Amino acid sequence: MKWFSKLTKGLKKTSGKLTESISKVFTHRKIDAATLEDLEDILIQSDLGVNVSTKIIQRFEKEKVSKEATPSEIQLLIADEIEKVLHPHQKELKIDTAKKPYVMIMAGVNGSGKTTTCAKVGWQLIEQGFRVRLAACDTFRAAAVEQLAVWADRLHIPLSKGAFNTDPASLAFDSYKEAEKENADVLIIDTAGRLHTNQNLMAELEKIIRVLKKINPDLPHEIFLVLDATIGQNTRVQLEAFQKVAPISGLIMTKLDGTARGGVLVGLADSFKLPIYFIGTGEAKEELHPFDAKSFSHALVGLGE
Repeated sequence: MKWFSKLTKGLKKTSGKLTESISKVFTHRKIDAATLEDLEDILIQSDLGVNVSTKIIQRFEKEKVSKEATPSEIQLLIADEIEKVLHPHQKELKIDTAKKPYVMIMAGVNGSGKTTTCAKVGWQLIEQGFRVRLAACDTFRAAAVEQLAVWADRLHIPLSKGAFNTDPASLAFDSYKEAEKENADVLIIDTAGRLHTNQNLMAELEKIIRVLKKINPDLPHEIFLVLDATIGQNTRVQLEAFQKVAPISGLIMTKLDGTARGGVLVGLADSFKLPIYFIGTGEAKEELHPFDAKSFSHALVGLGE
């Protein structure tokens, strides 16, 4: 299945809800102030955020959209405005081979898909010819270490792991040294899935970063926050909390195939101005996609490429 087809299928719940609502509003109705007010409510309820929804309505008002506009024309206009919001934040993951090993930390709450994302990103980089090592620094949950070990074995990626309750920062340090010794290009560190309200675990994340900086002040090179799309606006609270303890360099949003709240990524981009690197639409290793603003915007409103 082509990439866009997978994306469209993954976002079907979101786009289906949005297009159904748009059709109800515009069928047999003229485009006037009351109609646009109803449209704005739909957009806000689709988790696009108040600011983005207002921009879309202003575009309708500015262009004096024809009263005979078809639903597909309306969808195209909405997609175009969403793309404008997202495009500045579309970013490709590029590994600086002058900084070996290039260190990435994956952070996020329990259940966000963080551990599987580590493996999927690692697999993509191996496919590009990079030497990758994974580090299972969620040492508080044996199941998390086992999960990453299964992925690492399946994808043939070297894995650093320690005993249950090993100090995560010490393991991160040792993992770096292992990656350095074997001349790995990339080290991907999985951290404990932490509720943003758990101060002890948030402090552990800070400690991992602090220990890595003792090796080299430039470490880590990336800190990605993995967010679960199914929780909608709660992702905003998580992002605010994680930014207080770590310099988040980019976002990865997972589980877009299981929610009607895919629009939340648009509101996050508009509010936080952080790069978006990947989006996940399924469990398979191929279903973590490099983020593309145009494709995402079109799939979000149920349009073709």
